Amino acid sequence: MSAGGGEFIDLARVICRESDLEVTGTRAFTLGRGDWPLKGFVVRSGATVHAYVNRCPHAGHPLDLVPGRFLTADGTLLLCASHGALFEKSTGLCLAGPCAGRSLTPVPVRVRSGLVMLEDGAEPEALAAALDPAPQGY
Repeated sequence: MSAGGGEFIDLARVICRESDLEVTGTRAFTLGRGDWPLKGFVVRSGATVHAYVNRCPHAGHPLDLVPGRFLTADGTLLLCASHGALFEKSTGLCLAGPCAGRSLTPVPVRVRSGLVMLEDGAEPEALAAALDPAPQGY
């Protein structure tokens, strides 16, 4: 797909439209194929968009027990609904909870022509395979 001035957009790398983040501030995504695609989410932090693997470093659970709900009630922090861990939106650092001091796994993204996309060179399968198979216990 071409954007604007003939710029090629690889649709397989598109996560969402940047405007999709204006309502909720977050959005879940799945990229890649096979048995273990990359499952993550994007979050707006001010004018910047960040992305993380949807996996708490504490027990390996997805953060959103209620699909698509990644934020605290006031929208200021990311929340793991499973054990209550709280994370900074801009860094993924756990500020409170059972994994305090650890971080969410970042996914390299950029905004291009109004689309949030996986960075060139980043491969969903490689990011998914690099996850720690044994998170810390309960």
